[in-house]
Amino acid sequence: MMLTQCSDQKIADVSQETETSKLQKLNILWLVAEDLSAIIPPFGDMTVATPNLSRLAAEGVRFTQVYSTSGVCAPSRAAIATGMYQNRIGAQHMRTTNIKKFGVDGLIAYEAVPPPYVKMHSQHFREAGYYTTNNAKEDYQFRKSLVAWDDSSDSAHWRHRNAGQPFFSVFNFGITHESQVWEQSGQPLLIASDTDVPIPPYLQDTDVSRRDVRQVYSNVVAMDQQVGQILAQLEEDDLLDSTIIFWYTDHGGPLPRQKRLLYDSGIHVPLIIRFPDKLRAGEIDDQLISFVDFKSTALSLAGIEPPSYVDGRAFLGDYVSTPNRRYIHAAADRFDSEYDMIRAVRDGRFKYLKNYKPERPYYLPLTYREQMPIMQELLKLRDSGLLNEIQTQWFRTSKDEEELFDILRDPYELNNLAKDPTHAEKLVELRNELNNWMTSVEDKGLMSEGDLIQSMWPGAVQPITLSPVATKRGNNSEIALRSQTEGASIGYQILEQGEVVNGVWEIYKDPLTVDDSQRLAVVAHRLGFAPSEIMIIR
Repeated sequence: MMLTQCSDQKIADVSQETETSKLQKLNILWLVAEDLSAIIPPFGDMTVATPNLSRLAAEGVRFTQVYSTSGVCAPSRAAIATGMYQNRIGAQHMRTTNIKKFGVDGLIAYEAVPPPYVKMHSQHFREAGYYTTNNAKEDYQFRKSLVAWDDSSDSAHWRHRNAGQPFFSVFNFGITHESQVWEQSGQPLLIASDTDVPIPPYLQDTDVSRRDVRQVYSNVVAMDQQVGQILAQLEEDDLLDSTIIFWYTDHGGPLPRQKRLLYDSGIHVPLIIRFPDKLRAGEIDDQLISFVDFKSTALSLAGIEPPSYVDGRAFLGDYVSTPNRRYIHAAADRFDSEYDMIRAVRDGRFKYLKNYKPERPYYLPLTYREQMPIMQELLKLRDSGLLNEIQTQWFRTSKDEEELFDILRDPYELNNLAKDPTHAEKLVELRNELNNWMTSVEDKGLMSEGDLIQSMWPGAVQPITLSPVATKRGNNSEIALRSQTEGASIGYQILEQGEVVNGVWEIYKDPLTVDDSQRLAVVAHRLGFAPSEIMIIR
């Protein structure tokens, strides 16, 4: 397959007419693999074949400089869903909503509480008439809004929409998740057992390592097959050329010194977008893109104006109104039971990291990760003094306060240039950019998690959304609803005789007409709050 480099000028020259008239009101499909770096042929790794992703790439655009805002799923997914950095909205710790077994003793499970004006990405699509589905992972650091999705379940699918209705659908592929490195180990590999696999220099090159890395690539093959099934369904429904397809991963790779870290191995992700009629087929786009940009871009491609509160920018579609990024930003905080605080900023070549807990080691002992054989062996080799200098770096007992890497020359981020006088100017530039960013987002990582919880849930008690207020109008023929809780959305169901309340709430926008034989069920919900009680109006 021939690779072509698309210059900034060529990207800018895609006309508004071409990119808008063809894409407006089209379907948006997100295919999301978990825990995976760009180790597929379209991005240069030829270890295994991925025919479905290779087809998407040949017919679409490969974005080579895309970054998650965290090296782990839940904070990153919070940023995608809201278009806001997780450390702005109190969603930076991994994780908030489920801390049993792997969490901090004495810490309550809680939900992040975004500002009252924030809505999930899917709600914006629903309000514009789209049918929205999520199959099925959520993990937003808060309970999904009751009006966010038409369906969020293992059976969610665009095929359940009304005829002719545009859709925004998300399918998640868990087969590439970190846990599947050990959970799939009893199953036959989908690749040859002697496949030559690349071992990064920070990991040991042993039989155990090669077995786990082969499992990672086997899982990639399985994920590609699952992607192919979804694409086949799209073609069966004659929707391929009326749908914009995103394929991406929720953060970097699953192996030790990849997931959870702010090195590129943890936050650099692949993105492929296929447009109808194969617009821009085969191009490579190297602009810097952050996960906070995804929400605005998807809305922009659908012809929906993105909200003004987001931290991100639309990089495609009707509402591209800002220059390309100069920097991306990322944050790492608590992981399971272990606290840390690291912030990162990256331009097209250099990355700067600020370690706010330099007394803490780089490696954090996480019970979940230590289920992986390669991690178990790595620890044994460390304790036996059998790791080389590069492999030992991760196990240093304290951290440099600042790190600076030239990723062009040092892609594995092993040579810290922070004290190199020849890079002093770049160090100051990125240090200032990081400080400015943290100030602009009012970084919640600077407060203790206990204080954070108190600021969102006073007294460590979840706030409850107040029930909507109903008012009858026009000789009692219409019912108007209003929220008593700032920022709460209102959902409703019109129930015929004998019907009971179900899980699908329509979004209230205008006064409703309800027949005498019908009942009106209503509920209100603000993100991070508990939903209100359901009211039945007769």
